[in-house]
Amino acid sequence: MSVSAERSESRSKGQETAHRVRKAALKRFASTGYAAVSMREIATDVGVRPGALYNHFPTKQDILKDLMLTHMAELLAAWRSAVFPVAMDPLERFVRFHIRYHLERADEVFISYMELRNLEPENFRTVEKERRSYEAVLTSILEEGSAAGRYDVEDPKVTTRAIIAMLTGIPTWYREGGRLGEHEIGDLYLTMVRKAVAPEEKDLQRENG
Repeated sequence: MSVSAERSESRSKGQETAHRVRKAALKRFASTGYAAVSMREIATDVGVRPGALYNHFPTKQDILKDLMLTHMAELLAAWRSAVFPVAMDPLERFVRFHIRYHLERADEVFISYMELRNLEPENFRTVEKERRSYEAVLTSILEEGSAAGRYDVEDPKVTTRAIIAMLTGIPTWYREGGRLGEHEIGDLYLTMVRKAVAPEEKDLQRENG
């Protein structure tokens, strides 16, 4: 085997191990919480010696940061590539996308929101920057909708965080096979969101009168 082939194989094995580390850490963090998990436990789950983890992630904090940044990068990429009916209102697009995406990734959602408190300051700022990029999507929708008279929002940024917090809480209680399906949940939450930003009746009468 040539030197380049050996390097390629080694790189491939390293990427595979790093993927297994992320997967094991994700499961552990979501199950028992970041603070209660040790690098040794993650190494045991992966099937390697603890020292082998440090070739990929120098600290447990690096794993947490990586998981959060990966979640945000994939979330933003999924939003950019999402396809919606042409006539669908932008707010409905966001609500239905957010619910569907997050229900399929309950562990990632739990960690990305509940474990923010365990990020070191510099890592928190890095992750928070990506979170703000996603929030900006909804803020822009609310600002443009308000300007067009479709919504009535006093503070788009605060409203954005309130809506996202409400939608992101769904995976904590929703269970597949329950009384309501994903689409029904989407309908109910969409109605609540619309009511929260709906123009007051007098504003509509003034606009139409």
